[in-house]
Amino acid sequence: MDNIAAAPMVAIRGLTKAFGQVLAVNNLNLDIPRGSMYGFVGPNGAGKTTTLSMVTGMLRPDAGKVWVDGIDVWTDLAAVKAKVGVLPDRLRLFDRLSGQELLTYTGLLRGLDKSTVATRSADLLRTLGLEADAKKAVADYSAGMTKKIALACAVLHAPALLVLDEPFEAIDPVSARTISDILGAFVKDGGTVVLSSHVMDTVQRLCDHVAIIGQGQLLAAGTVEQVAGGLDLEERFIQLVGGAETHQELTWLRPS
Repeated sequence: MDNIAAAPMVAIRGLTKAFGQVLAVNNLNLDIPRGSMYGFVGPNGAGKTTTLSMVTGMLRPDAGKVWVDGIDVWTDLAAVKAKVGVLPDRLRLFDRLSGQELLTYTGLLRGLDKSTVATRSADLLRTLGLEADAKKAVADYSAGMTKKIALACAVLHAPALLVLDEPFEAIDPVSARTISDILGAFVKDGGTVVLSSHVMDTVQRLCDHVAIIGQGQLLAAGTVEQVAGGLDLEERFIQLVGGAETHQELTWLRPS
C-alpha cells in the first residue's frame, strides 16, 4: 500500500469469503486507525470470526485484499504475522504443557532469545495472576485461566497489532480490570487493538472506534459516538442488525 506512514493499521478492501452457498463475508471495506481500540461486533453468524481470520492470515479470502501496517497480508504473510498477536475464539492450545512451558515454546517460535522469553513470561504470569499455577498443565486450568494464558501468548512478542476474539469471556472482574489496563496502556503507547465481543457494554466502555457487521456486510463504522448516534450502543446495534421488537411469550415456561 502506498504512503505507508499515513496508512491505517489495517486496511480491508473488497474482502469476500464463501463457504459453499453461504456468503460469510460480502465485499467488506474497512479502515482501522493506528493507535485505536477498535470494537468489531455483530450478531452470531455475521462474519466476524471469518473476517478476523482473513485479516490475520489464518484464512485465505476468495476475493479482496488486506494490509496490516502497510503490508499486503498475502504477499508477505510472515512479515504480517510477526506484527500481529492473535487470540482466536475457542483457541486450542498445547495443553499438556505447563503455562510456563507454553509461554517459553511460544516465545522461541516467535524468534525471541531465551533470556527475553524468561523475563517476559515471568512478567506476564505475575501480572495475570498465574504465577502460582505456572508449572501446572494448561489442561488443568479453568476456563478463565486458559483465556489468560492464551492472551499472554498473544502479547509475548510485543506485536504492533492485537486481534482479540472475546478476550473477557470467562474472566473474573479483577482479572478483567488488569487486562483492560494492559490493553489501554498498549494503545496509549501506539499499539492497535481489534476487539471482538458480544458484550456491548464492554465495547462502549473500552473502545474508541467500532464497526458493526451483519450478514457479512458492514452496517456502520466510525467512532463509538458516531456509530451510536446518541443512543446506547446496544440499542443502536439492535436497530442496525434488525433485532426483533417483540418476542413470542413462552406461556409454558412457568415453575411447576
